[in-house]
Amino acid sequence: MANLLVKILGAMTPPPFVQPADYDGWEIQWKFLVFRPGLFQNQAYLLAGLLVYVVIAIYGKYDNSKRANSWYNAHLTLLQDQFSSPTSASGLIADGYTDFFNFSTGRRAIASLHTIFSLRPRQDPLQLIYHLGWQMYDLRYNPYDELILDFKLDAEMAASIPDYVWAVLAKDEFASIKDKRWDLTFTRTVDHASLPASLSVMAEWADVTDNLFKATPTFSLTKLLSDPINLKYFKSLSVTDQPRERPAVPLTPSEREKHVILCLVVPPADKAAETIPLVSAMFTFIDGLTKMNLRPETRSKMKKVREDVDKEIREEAVKEKKEEIAEDKKAARRKAELERVSRLSAAEQKKIIERDRKRALKRSQGKVVRKS
Repeated sequence: MANLLVKILGAMTPPPFVQPADYDGWEIQWKFLVFRPGLFQNQAYLLAGLLVYVVIAIYGKYDNSKRANSWYNAHLTLLQDQFSSPTSASGLIADGYTDFFNFSTGRRAIASLHTIFSLRPRQDPLQLIYHLGWQMYDLRYNPYDELILDFKLDAEMAASIPDYVWAVLAKDEFASIKDKRWDLTFTRTVDHASLPASLSVMAEWADVTDNLFKATPTFSLTKLLSDPINLKYFKSLSVTDQPRERPAVPLTPSEREKHVILCLVVPPADKAAETIPLVSAMFTFIDGLTKMNLRPETRSKMKKVREDVDKEIREEAVKEKKEEIAEDKKAARRKAELERVSRLSAAEQKKIIERDRKRALKRSQGKVVRKS
């Protein structure tokens, strides 16, 4: 073992420096100190690599901050027109170098607007290289600067619209969106003739889609999403009465919320204002949700689906609770048995250990026989 450690340490130890007999390169002398740059070529490469990494990190941090703040400043007037409290006292809040947040409140029908930036890690070249490598391996993987505007409807507005889950999204989001959004598992995906070929609808029933596309006579959602500029940044728009993550137990009526969620690609800093029409249209879209007139059979079917899902969640929660109780009882019995054995003499403990070993061996042999 000692010889092995010596070999490992020997392999890790760098070779001793050998002073060349003749050195004809550039050198700097000061009194008894001599610096010969030609002897430090490897160190120079490492230092250059470190400087490049630092420069990329500083620029990446600046670029992310510029993108988020440019969008925020371009849309601040819109937020001020719509909300009595459009932002916090400190403005846009940064959480690290890739995540930025803003919280707006104080508007009819909307309890709050949570604006969330999730930008690419431009400050970390190693992560960028990893993303590039993964893109080459998985052609469906397409990281982008994500902007989510989460409109939480107030209680009065939520009570005035039916319970449903609906979304329209870019087709390149299909591969990942249901993994991130449990609520969208309620829906079925279909194409719609009024939408561009790059978009699809996720709806529980076609009646919901028909109502949303014509809820407000003066506002056309299909026309809005067909605009080439809006389409360039659009990723998804959803209306949901369900949580985005599957709850462990059925939610009570007081815990249920309704959200309108718009997901965009963050535009470049010099084009931040291009998404203003799309964001502004969301307020008209939300105000028009009360004009929906679903058929009674559609409402009853969606209500039945939610009752079945709550029943399934409740049954799974009860099952998990029973399993936890059984595991706790088993652990308690095991602990009590160990405490009992520990109080016995050494000879009796040896007998019990030998008995348990034989039982385990017998069980394992029985499994082998049954498999064969």
